[in-house]
Amino acid sequence: MPFVYIVRCADNTFYTGWAVDVTLRVKTHNAGRGARYTRTRLPVKLVYSEELATRPEAMRRERAIKRYPRAKKLKLVKSQKLINRRARSERREKEREKEKDSARALRVCALRGKSS
Repeated sequence: MPFVYIVRCADNTFYTGWAVDVTLRVKTHNAGRGARYTRTRLPVKLVYSEELATRPEAMRRERAIKRYPRAKKLKLVKSQKLINRRARSERREKEREKEKDSARALRVCALRGKSS
């Protein structure tokens, strides 16, 4: 699936693009083999990504975001941070629940072993 992404450059400007593999694309930018714009503004950091269904959709979304004023791009970046923060929190909560379940299972096994 293609993605639209925004990277923050070293000079605090934004670059918007699209890619199938965002992680690889950011590495390519940081290796100096990405877009001409980012080559002189290294390093770049991924600050926003959005998955789309098709390449044409990703390309249209990229063009739309590129037309946004900086303030609107900042809102996108901030919304992504909130989504990521919530997702991390939910993952931590699930991990805690798994740990509790594992601890309960161990206690049950230990109790069964003692009663035999």
